[in-house]
Amino acid sequence: MKQLEEGSDLQLDFGKLAQAARSTESGVIPVAVQHADTREVILVAYASEAALKHAIETRTATFWSTSRNELWIKGATSGQTFDLLEVRVNCEQNSLVYIVRPRAGGICHTKNRAGEPRNCYYRRIDFDSMTLENLDP
Repeated sequence: MKQLEEGSDLQLDFGKLAQAARSTESGVIPVAVQHADTREVILVAYASEAALKHAIETRTATFWSTSRNELWIKGATSGQTFDLLEVRVNCEQNSLVYIVRPRAGGICHTKNRAGEPRNCYYRRIDFDSMTLENLDP
């Protein structure tokens, strides 16, 4: 079991934006990814200029991986690919929303006990204990 992905300990990565700022790309901005049919937020990632260009050209959700410092075509290794239907820009032009529809597979690379891919937001914080509760074990 991977503690970060399956455990109940709260281990938030407050350094992620600093890591994103050190990216070898010229810069990145946050991208909220929303399911076109359910309107659920299913993922938050980062896009560089190159990632956004690739996403629009291929109509496939594409991001910049701040941990690997490379273009990340969602689902290239996991099989959970998304068709990119629309890109929205916020008022300050410093974040995006990708409206997507899962093409093949599920949403997240993690799976529940039944072996089905989950939504990436499958845990919630218990306010009293400050631990994580798995909503899709």
